[in-house]
Amino acid sequence: MKHTLLTWLALMLIGLPSVSAQGVNTATESPHPFKLTTGLYQYTNPEGQSSSAVDINLRHSSAIGNVWFGHFVWQDQELTQDRVGWDNTIPLATPVGEVRLIPSLQLATGGAWNGSFGIETGERWFAGAGLGRTNLRDSVSLNFDPNDSLSLSGGYRWQDSQSMSFMLVRDNRLNPDQRHLHLIYRKPLPDHHRLTLDLLLKSGLVEGEAIERTGLALTYDWPRWFVRVSYDPKANFTTQDLWRLALGARF
Repeated sequence: MKHTLLTWLALMLIGLPSVSAQGVNTATESPHPFKLTTGLYQYTNPEGQSSSAVDINLRHSSAIGNVWFGHFVWQDQELTQDRVGWDNTIPLATPVGEVRLIPSLQLATGGAWNGSFGIETGERWFAGAGLGRTNLRDSVSLNFDPNDSLSLSGGYRWQDSQSMSFMLVRDNRLNPDQRHLHLIYRKPLPDHHRLTLDLLLKSGLVEGEAIERTGLALTYDWPRWFVRVSYDPKANFTTQDLWRLALGARF
């Protein structure tokens, strides 16, 4: 599987021919196309025992979208996993306005994969929906939300890039009781700084017990650097609470 991951990574970093006008990504070249993120994870179980993990992620943005490679190590669980992924936002002109297609794909060591497809429309006011699927192989889920899921989203963007939005994610395969509601606020600040707040409301069954919990992620961006602190109770609907600290740089 490692050979497959490296092959995918090489192909995507080399790049593919971009498709023009009718359809696809019109992203301009970024002055800082790479983003390197180091994530520190602190897990705590109901008995109060803690363990830590590290995730290192390198992303490259270009006309074909975002390509990234991740390396996750959880020593206490003797668990290591490598991942490679791709995502993009593809604008399409239609008679009723622009529609944005949002596909993604992730492969991981051990034979696991997952993908998603979303669609969004609207400028100031916007709305979207999405579907995610996996092959049900064991893998480390480093996002907040279920991967086999349906999602709905919407919100409002101001002219100064300030925005308020929501995203509702519901498992629609193995655990349809599991739901996440994100309320997300982004605020531009002077000198090209930005503040992002992501309030998480979650409900569902954890080992047969119905839970309702609240999580929060706070991100502060400088032009070249960023830091994110988040709290995810009952992470991935397990019995463990998770604190995450992410530090990153663009270059």
